[in-house]
Amino acid sequence: MLGTSVSAQAADLGGDCCGDLEERVAELEATTARKGNRKVKLTVYGKVNQAVMFWDDGDEQNAYVVTNDASRSRFGFKGGAKINDDLSANFQIEIGVRSANSKRDNQFDAINADESGLDVRHAWWNLKSKKYGTIQVGHTPGAAQEITEINLAGTSDVGKYADVEDSGGGFFLVREGSAAATNGLQWRRLIARTGAAPGEGDRREAVLYESPEFAGFTASAAWGGDDFWDAGLRYEGEFGSIKVEAGIAYSENTDNVDDSASHGCPARNVDPNTNSKCQGLAGSISVLDTKSGLYGNFAAGEMWDDTVDSAANFAGTGVDDTYKFWAAEVGIQQKWNHLGKTTLFGQYYQYTGGGITQTVNGGDPINSFGAQSAQIFSSEVDMWGLGAMQKIDAADMKLYALYRHYEFDLQLARGGVVQDSEPLEDFQVLMTGAVINF
Repeated sequence: MLGTSVSAQAADLGGDCCGDLEERVAELEATTARKGNRKVKLTVYGKVNQAVMFWDDGDEQNAYVVTNDASRSRFGFKGGAKINDDLSANFQIEIGVRSANSKRDNQFDAINADESGLDVRHAWWNLKSKKYGTIQVGHTPGAAQEITEINLAGTSDVGKYADVEDSGGGFFLVREGSAAATNGLQWRRLIARTGAAPGEGDRREAVLYESPEFAGFTASAAWGGDDFWDAGLRYEGEFGSIKVEAGIAYSENTDNVDDSASHGCPARNVDPNTNSKCQGLAGSISVLDTKSGLYGNFAAGEMWDDTVDSAANFAGTGVDDTYKFWAAEVGIQQKWNHLGKTTLFGQYYQYTGGGITQTVNGGDPINSFGAQSAQIFSSEVDMWGLGAMQKIDAADMKLYALYRHYEFDLQLARGGVVQDSEPLEDFQVLMTGAVINF
């Protein structure tokens, strides 16, 4: 009797639910987001990289919650379609997300809303031929993009060894023994004006060509508006348990006013009648032994700017128009626990550079000219750091901590007179956070 009742109810339920199920399916089809072009494969991806940044400028100590700009949070769409056995068409749109920019906040602003929010990282299409290479058009990396950041250990998510401004580069320099910082000169300005490693590339509106791979080598070249171009050569190879990646690139910009927020020339707006030339040459190499887990990264670059000696404040001083850096990271990466690989590493970075048309305001406590404004005649930045990164394989997640210690030297020039700035405090930062991919 009980079995008969259950069977009858199931039969009735089945008759009622099927019509309802069809209606539900139709409703879902009408409201679900899906590809407009079903011939093109689509992947949605991204990452979230947030951290607590503890800082000490020699006078004040504090902590902020930031987006770690070493590899900032982002989301994107990429895909493509096969045209024939040789040719495919592809695209990528990627948006960066900064809730609080770790390289632009400072002693007076924990968020810096003007430098946070959304930004376009990629917006391009390409045609890729296995035989002839790839042509890519849009907001794209150039040939020199990330040429100083090759890193087989994956610690670039934590802190790039050759791009040190990401960890507090927006903080203002403090005079040694000063009562407090002032809204003056950000320490990133000491590094070729923008904070980017000399010779490092950028994403911009450009046309990029990349060759097919041959014996581990690929060549690339890019051209963009305002008379910009670059060219590079990269290599990937394995020798038993040893993995190697390396690259070198040359870049040139002959537009007199390059006001790029991230990768501009050290001198700008000097002489609009001069067809100046800002050039860079840089490269890096990464070597990893997969058996022992030992690895090493090395990068170096140089930039020179023909316009800098035309600046009035540098007249007759013999100002240096070159800007150089080198950087290294060594460490070990092993799976010491069930979560995933652990990476322990140390970093060192040194920059020395010549004249920069960056004004140091009169009255800034670091300005040895007192009430008169001056410009950067030469500068030096030294950094050493220690870090740890724990991979959590089950979540495609990395937990990390990174400590960095910065020291600065600065000379100023005004009207052909050169002198040291006031003594500068060191800067320290500790980043603790996580990055999770999706």
